[in-house]
Amino acid sequence: MARPPPRPEAAEVAAAARTIRAARRPLIVAGGGVHHSEAEQALRALVDATGIPVASTQAGKGSLRYDHPADIGGIGHTGTAVADDLARTADLVIGVGTRYSDFTTASATLFAAPAVRFLNLNITPFDAHKLGATTVVADARAALEALTAELAGHRVDETYEAEYRQGKTAWERRVDAAYAAEDETARPSQTQVLGALDAVVGDDDVVINAAGSLPGDLHKLWRARSPRQYHLEYGYSCMGYEIPGAIGVRLAAPGTPVWALVGDGTYLMMPTEIVTAVQEGININIVLFQNHGYASIGGLSETTGAERFGTAYRFRAADGQYTGDPLPVDLAANAASLGMDVLRAKTVRELRDALAEARASDRPTCVYVETETADTVSGAPEAQAWWDVPVAQTATRPAAVKAREDYDRQAAARRRHL
Repeated sequence: MARPPPRPEAAEVAAAARTIRAARRPLIVAGGGVHHSEAEQALRALVDATGIPVASTQAGKGSLRYDHPADIGGIGHTGTAVADDLARTADLVIGVGTRYSDFTTASATLFAAPAVRFLNLNITPFDAHKLGATTVVADARAALEALTAELAGHRVDETYEAEYRQGKTAWERRVDAAYAAEDETARPSQTQVLGALDAVVGDDDVVINAAGSLPGDLHKLWRARSPRQYHLEYGYSCMGYEIPGAIGVRLAAPGTPVWALVGDGTYLMMPTEIVTAVQEGININIVLFQNHGYASIGGLSETTGAERFGTAYRFRAADGQYTGDPLPVDLAANAASLGMDVLRAKTVRELRDALAEARASDRPTCVYVETETADTVSGAPEAQAWWDVPVAQTATRPAAVKAREDYDRQAAARRRHL
């Protein structure tokens, strides 16, 4: 017989409620614990009653449906502008089932208000006590239900509610711009691929990703329609997880359309599970993004002064640098050789049609699309908060020297919350 989830102590709930009532600018950070305890409805009940806005970690995205007025999207290094702005000015941060990863806290620089306090609802005491928080050590759903009852009649100030709703509306316009394609006969950008997929999926479709530049774009931009739609393995950035992960989801939820979003670098890590999907007739959908290089690592190396060295699929040039002709890589042909149906989409219009065809198919299907880079077409909004990636302290290359100066400036903003 299953053991009932730990319920909160009455004294902890009462102390938590007093802390919330005293706050002027509270912010909830919803982590993966919301999903693990199936606390989505309990979270919504608390938010509907109090008006407290909710930002989500990678693991917690979808805790509220994207169009809920209090859902302000992802938080941290890959978060939205509205969520990160509120985090910087929050006087109370309420963590629900979150471990406060380095991305979530923007490497300890995000929660910047001088007198900010923390209240953590977590089943694990170690995580509940992080950041010197007031604690409610219990199952997330049980804790949220108890807290909602204790806070009866309390609601945030209407000016605060209007502020974050305005910020949410502004961010949604940025999402629209990233998704939109003025010319449907042109090659799409990565964010326009997400926009085309957004137009095709239903509420119950599941989107899977794990590594590369896509997690950042998805955390900022994806409009999660249900608690199970957004599925990212991002604790360890496991390149190659997406395809076997999609097979697992499809087996666990037969009849649910499943989309494995795979960049070219990730695809090279572990495409062989395609054979299993074909053999067993598991009709997963793969969206294969081809930008002819390791775009995520290229961008990261640029910010650390390494100037994208060796991150493009190119031959060596006469000077020994990787700036020669593009490599003759054809990953669509590879997917077809493993038994998948492959749909090549060269334009935004073709992409939208291919995605719809894949969703309707009863066979494992790959939609292959070559994307434009951010150099030629607008992409996702830039990072809204910092992430600590060390930079060479002793260097002579101008790019590395400048990167170190930027690093030192950002690192100086770190805070210890006790």
